[in-house]
Amino acid sequence: MVGDILTDVVAVLSGPLATGSDTAATITVGGGGQAANTAAWLARLGVPVTLVGAVGADGPGDARLAELAAAGVGCAAVRRAGVGTGSVVVLVDGVERTMVTDRGATLTLAAADIDASRASKPEATHLH
Repeated sequence: MVGDILTDVVAVLSGPLATGSDTAATITVGGGGQAANTAAWLARLGVPVTLVGAVGADGPGDARLAELAAAGVGCAAVRRAGVGTGSVVVLVDGVERTMVTDRGATLTLAAADIDASRASKPEATHLH
């Protein structure tokens, strides 16, 4: 699987966003990114999965890769110095959500990174 490995900062607002002021919220921080989430769910179902992505050579990158490994996801992540691990701030107000995104290191993932990962996994039969 190829795609985003991000840090999600999810703020579930207690009411409408109070522009220019404080809005009470419940805030959580953890792993995210569509590919990372999908890979974790596949691993939970017992499907062998390797995720190819890019993260920064930073603390958030360390945390995201550790979470994925703990979930049973094989990671072929490229560590990029000088660029941070991507993050998304998700504002949830009732049933609506708004995302503010900094893709960070994810934007540096290149075809050569994917090719290198595939070469190291000749038994892989599917790329998603």
